Amino acid sequence: MFQIRIHGRGGQGVVTAAEMLSLAAFNEDRYAQAFPSFGSERMGAPVVAFCRIDDREIRVREPVMEPDALIVADATLLHQVDVFDGLRPDGFILINTAKSFDELGLGDFVKGLPPERLVTVPASDLAREHTGRPLANAALLGGFAALTEAISLDAVTSAIRERFAGALGERNVAAARAAHAWVTDELRELTGAASG
Repeated sequence: MFQIRIHGRGGQGVVTAAEMLSLAAFNEDRYAQAFPSFGSERMGAPVVAFCRIDDREIRVREPVMEPDALIVADATLLHQVDVFDGLRPDGFILINTAKSFDELGLGDFVKGLPPERLVTVPASDLAREHTGRPLANAALLGGFAALTEAISLDAVTSAIRERFAGALGERNVAAARAAHAWVTDELRELTGAASG
């Protein structure tokens, strides 16, 4: 089972991202579940959403405490909430920011983690460029597909089109594709630097 935890703030589309991710898994004939963890928080309050993907029926229902992957939709949460709590030692981290892990003050933290599993992507900027709004959820899913290969970009774009019809869906697909390309390029650079 592949377990994902998505951190963001109310109004940033974190719950929608988890739902689209689970829909993408369904589109690949896999089992999935998605659910949020929040109360009556106001817009802007920290929100967590969870997604599980498996080739077999998923029977667990509790929150994801030991994620295989973390998606952080809002980098301002990094020093306010322990977003990394429970992350597996070989886990993936995708953060919505144009800054590096060092610039975020996380250089020492990620030093022992596999570098090819750690990526930042300016998802809000890519979303703004393609949709006119900095709502990064679709872009983050494109980046997630490139980073983890747990789901295909085609499945992600299909889920986006199911969630958002017409031109809005196509603009979000373009943002997801742009983030996928960004992360792919980052990983290529990283693996090229490691082998060179």
